[in-house]
Amino acid sequence: MAIKSFEGKTAFITGGASGIGLGIAKAFSARGARIVIADLRPDHIEKALATFAGGAQSNSVSAIEIDVTNREAYADAAEKMQAEFGGIDILVNNAGVGVEGPILEARYADWDFGLGVNVNGVVNGLQAFLPQMIAHGRGGHIVNTSSLAAAVMMPEQFVIYAAGKAAVLNMSENMREVLAAKNIGMSVLLPAFTKSNIHEAARNRPAHLRKDSGFKASEKALSEREIGAEWMEPEEVGEMVAKGVLNNDLYIITHGQFKNRMRERAEAMLAATPESDFQF
Repeated sequence: MAIKSFEGKTAFITGGASGIGLGIAKAFSARGARIVIADLRPDHIEKALATFAGGAQSNSVSAIEIDVTNREAYADAAEKMQAEFGGIDILVNNAGVGVEGPILEARYADWDFGLGVNVNGVVNGLQAFLPQMIAHGRGGHIVNTSSLAAAVMMPEQFVIYAAGKAAVLNMSENMREVLAAKNIGMSVLLPAFTKSNIHEAARNRPAHLRKDSGFKASEKALSEREIGAEWMEPEEVGEMVAKGVLNNDLYIITHGQFKNRMRERAEAMLAATPESDFQF
């Protein structure tokens, strides 16, 4: 098992200043990990650091402002982590955006924004940090945040979001074996209704991807969405992720409401698959 304890480990958590990312940071920190919160929003970073102030692990929590679509910034971050900690032990590719809107009104700007963050943000994290995680030889663990939207058929306004999250799910599944040979675990988080700031997608959209968006009205409506009181607390998700890392679980799934829809999709695919004697 790659990670048997969080004590003394360094965790780099993107989107770590709010929502699920912050919940994960709290859970890892409580177990003795050094936390590096990586986030685009300085206002969220300030609030996040304040939540750790005065605590037992407050001196082991730091932050870095980063846009996960910026590969040069990621390279600088990886270099900084190497210099300060001898490389990281746990990478949590959690940063994401909730891109929603009528798919027939989508423009390139909407695809580029949604896939740029939700897919390329994960790719950039892997490309920046995997070499040092392999090189230092301590083993480690990677957690990629997908979504239960990746495992079921979704309404058309979620096409871009679900497509990106499905890519994250697939790459996590298919990288697990090769990473295990390097003593690096791989988990994919599939959350559903959780209290977070993912509805603030419009505030995080780069200026050059705003003008030609077809989702302006949808993003405005999304920004005004009220978080359900019954939705899961980020800290609860963080606890699930911490336990999943220690168990080296591939899938970390937060909610059971979609189980029947997941089963229906799998059964429909199996029913459409011809019989074959060929075995891989």
